Amino acid sequence: MGRVEGKVAFVTGAARGQGRSHAVRLAEEGADIVAVDICRDVDSIGYALSRPEDLEETARLVEKAGRRIVAEQADVRDVAQLRTVLDRGVAEFGRLDIVIAQAGIAGMKGTPQWQAWSDVIDTNLIGVINSIQVSLPHLKAGASIIATGSVAALMDIAKVDQPGRDPGGVAYVVAKRGLAEYVHHLALHIAPQQIRANVIHPTNCDTPMLQSEPMYRSFRPDLEHPTRADAEAAFGVQQAMPIPFIEARDISEAVLFLASDEARFITGTQLRVDGGGYLKWHEYHI
Repeated sequence: MGRVEGKVAFVTGAARGQGRSHAVRLAEEGADIVAVDICRDVDSIGYALSRPEDLEETARLVEKAGRRIVAEQADVRDVAQLRTVLDRGVAEFGRLDIVIAQAGIAGMKGTPQWQAWSDVIDTNLIGVINSIQVSLPHLKAGASIIATGSVAALMDIAKVDQPGRDPGGVAYVVAKRGLAEYVHHLALHIAPQQIRANVIHPTNCDTPMLQSEPMYRSFRPDLEHPTRADAEAAFGVQQAMPIPFIEARDISEAVLFLASDEARFITGTQLRVDGGGYLKWHEYHI
């Protein structure tokens, strides 16, 4: 039996990147999947988002792993869209055990700047809350909620010339800090129902979000048109380990652990998968 055999997982942002990786990894370990993604661009964001064919590929990979999937387009900013898809998935599979609130966008260099701010907050913070709120009525004892934060939320960006210190970039940090606190308080209030909630904070992850022109410009402001190679020379500033980034699979393994019964008494944690990035910013404290 797989580590999440017979469970059903709701995964947002599932068309590519981390979301696809999480959906497929959970399917490999026995979970059926309800998957959503926006599958279109957000005007203020300076890189291409997923497409319908990306979500179709996620569905193909889940089915290749031998599991069932309901995969539909939905915008996490729209509660009604999320509820419609999730209700359809629960009707199909009969239950909901795992929530992966993964959907997110990076607003670095986004234009207009204050629209980028709003779109990032609405997606990365309000979208997480929406995804969890529509899920809560379906969850029972033993369920696990996992939200994707960021090591950026743990950095003191006021003290340094941090990459992405424009409104869209700062909104990313604000949103990830907000969701971390939201999940902390949520975990306390759902613990009596034996439902768990945790946050995973990745560092740079090798996905289309990181490998994008706005991100390259944020890490290499000294260059007018930085390339991937130019940016990768600077990506290591985020980590203590000598690496430019981690892989989506590295985060998926943490997701699988927190989703499984192996973590049945772990709740309210802020788990860092960051190559030691946090260590560069903070003294030891309990």
